[in-house]
Parts: sequence; C-alpha cells; structure tokens
Amino acid sequence: MTGKFVKLLLAATALNFSSLANATIVEVTTNLGKFEINLYDQSTPVTVQNFLNYVSSGRYDGTVIHRSVPGFVIQGGGFVFEQQLPLQAVSTNAAIVNEPKWSNVRGTVAMAKLANNPNSATNQWFINLANNSGGAPSLDKQNGGFTVFGHISSADMSVADAIAALPSFAFNGISDLPLRNYSADDRNDNKPLVADNFVVIESMVVVDARVDTVAGQTLVPTTNSGASDGDDSSGGSANWLWLLSLGLLKLARRK
Repeated sequence: MTGKFVKLLLAATALNFSSLANATIVEVTTNLGKFEINLYDQSTPVTVQNFLNYVSSGRYDGTVIHRSVPGFVIQGGGFVFEQQLPLQAVSTNAAIVNEPKWSNVRGTVAMAKLANNPNSATNQWFINLANNSGGAPSLDKQNGGFTVFGHISSADMSVADAIAALPSFAFNGISDLPLRNYSADDRNDNKPLVADNFVVIESMVVVDARVDTVAGQTLVPTTNSGASDGDDSSGGSANWLWLLSLGLLKLARRK
C-alpha cells in the first residue's frame, strides 16, 4: 500500500467521521418498520455526540427494544438476544453529563439514567409515547430531568405505537419485554423465545448530516426551571435487573 493511498484513505475516513459528528437525522430500521430521529446537535451537543458514537460503531445494530409501557415509553439501546436468555448487555462508553433543556413530550427521544444518579446516561434511550413532562411521571423534573436530544415525526410515531401495542412479558428480571408472535398461553407453557419474537433494531444510519435541520421548528422547553445546560447534577443508569417501580415511576437504564 503506497503512502499516497494511505493518506487518501485516512482523509476519507476523517471526512466520514466528521460527517457523523455533525449528523442531525438518523434513520432507525426495525423489524416492525422505520423511523427517523431528528437530533438536537446544537442545544444538546454532548448527548448527541454520545448517541452518534454508538451509531457509528454499530453497537445499536441488533439491539432489542427491551421495555415497553404503553402510554409512557418504549426503551432500547442496551441489550442483544443471543439465542437464549438472559439478554446480553452491549458494551458502553463513559457516562455523560446531563443536558436537560427540552421537555419530555410525545415523540421526543431521551436518555435513560440510573435512579438518583443524574450524570450517568450511557447507551440506553427511550421514546416518549405521551406527554411525560409534568404531573406524574414528570420526567422533566425527576432525577434532575431526563435529557431530550431529538424527536420523531408524528408520521413515524406509528412505528413506536405499533411496538407499544405488542404484549409484554416478564423474563429474567425484565418486567415489560415486548414480544412479537408470542401469547400469554406461550408464556404459561414456558415456550422458549427465538430471535423473531423480539423487536430488533436492525440498523441505525445517518441520512442527513446537516446540523440545522431543527431550525424553524418549535421545540418545547423543559418544565424544570432549575435545569441547566450541562452542569446539572442529574443523569444516571440502572442495573437491568432492577425493576421499575411503577408506583414511583422512576425511569432507569438497565445493564
């Protein structure tokens, strides 16, 4: 390999990663359909870059939606199914600082965190199926506020709603695992799970590398008046075996 060719290859690689670093729209392909996430590069830069690091490394490809609470959230990014349970955790990068700037309204995408440990979001994310900003569960205020870093168009939310409409079951400490082609009778008979039963993220790719695609759109500010733009003490992640207490409505990243 000639020195000139190596330089050209390195330059092309650098250009590619530069585009990824500035990406605004990511297309998510699941076995139930596709949707696009419009990222907030300029207002939540740390969270967006963290998300894109997982996208560019391919670590989201093959992960499953491991949690579904209809009327609340669906959650993914943390686990893969390797022919048998329990689900296997995806390797994570260092936790990131919280950036609670935008409200957790329907269609927004936010990072999951460990309860009572604000700055610890890593790879798990969730889609708000409803307005979860105030009242209960008040995700704008809980645990310092959950960082919203993008949104899904109203048309693409049909995919998220289809996932939420699936029946969910308890397996190996996961209480809200959505499954395809699996019934309560199957669960009662302890029918083993196969790959086709899961909602799988088949791929995530950048489809628009512009950083200003949210320009002109109305974003809803967080309802947490005490939220800061990055040095807030909020953020977190949770062991995946820890069950969500629906009474307390604490959203946790499981690992």
